[in-house]
Amino acid sequence: MRRRGEGVRAGLRLLAHGRDLRGRARVPRSAEQWEEPAEPGRFPTAWARTPVAGAVRYGLQRGLLKPTTWTVVAPQVEGVERLDGLRGPVVFVANHASHLDTPLILGALPPRFARRIAVGAAADYFFDTPWRAALTALALNGFPVERRGGRRLKSLAPELVADGWHLLLFPEGTRSADGWMNRVRAGSAHLCCGYGIPAVPVAVRGSYAAMPRGRGWPVPGRPRVSVRFGDPLLPGPDENAWDFNARLSTAVARLWNEEELGWYGSLRDAREAAVARPAGPAKAGSWRRAWEASRPLPKRHRGPLPEDDA
Repeated sequence: MRRRGEGVRAGLRLLAHGRDLRGRARVPRSAEQWEEPAEPGRFPTAWARTPVAGAVRYGLQRGLLKPTTWTVVAPQVEGVERLDGLRGPVVFVANHASHLDTPLILGALPPRFARRIAVGAAADYFFDTPWRAALTALALNGFPVERRGGRRLKSLAPELVADGWHLLLFPEGTRSADGWMNRVRAGSAHLCCGYGIPAVPVAVRGSYAAMPRGRGWPVPGRPRVSVRFGDPLLPGPDENAWDFNARLSTAVARLWNEEELGWYGSLRDAREAAVARPAGPAKAGSWRRAWEASRPLPKRHRGPLPEDDA
């Protein structure tokens, strides 16, 4: 009996490690393309980019996430026409002040982009537990991005671009603590320069006032937010990543300022400003900066939103 019990336990150990009772792998060769290399700390996300998962995700985003977001805030989307004619992988680069930013941008994108886009998400926040990692991967097609020092994960962004996926990245690295823009890191610019692909600047205004850090749900009253897409930017043949990042940062800042200054005013401000990003009141305390950024956007007439054409 003891020998038989040991045999049963040995068989269970083989099954738990993906083997059959003879020690052979149970994963068919046709599924091996979706296996990711074993890497400490990385949650596997390739399964979320299968056709079945993609269909489920698109249904969740357009049937649940977008209607919910559009119900609790009042989005105004501008510049979608600037995406006409874009083909191949595109990197959408946006400022980041709220957890509302991702559903707002995904909901504003035309379906041909929304169906095939992956979102860079903080590895230490969205992939810290299996349940949150699985939800992020399925609902957003999120992939982990290392934003702090120490142990670093190999970035999946180059692989995704090589496979033809669009990317949504927030190169500030984290949500703004006071609603104003932080320094834009050059990772997105390096990716665009390395692969020769365009970046689309995106500015979200009002999301900090609607749901800043510390809130789990937007403030009452359906506050207005704006999502602006800029003209696609392509790295020049002799342009390095640092110069392209400066140009990209300025483009996001201009879109951010258009809400208050208008198109011409934001263009002039970007040319004259010493710092090409909205940094908030100078020599002001953190409470004053957060208070200034929390002012609701003025009500405006909402034009028709882009229709979900396939």
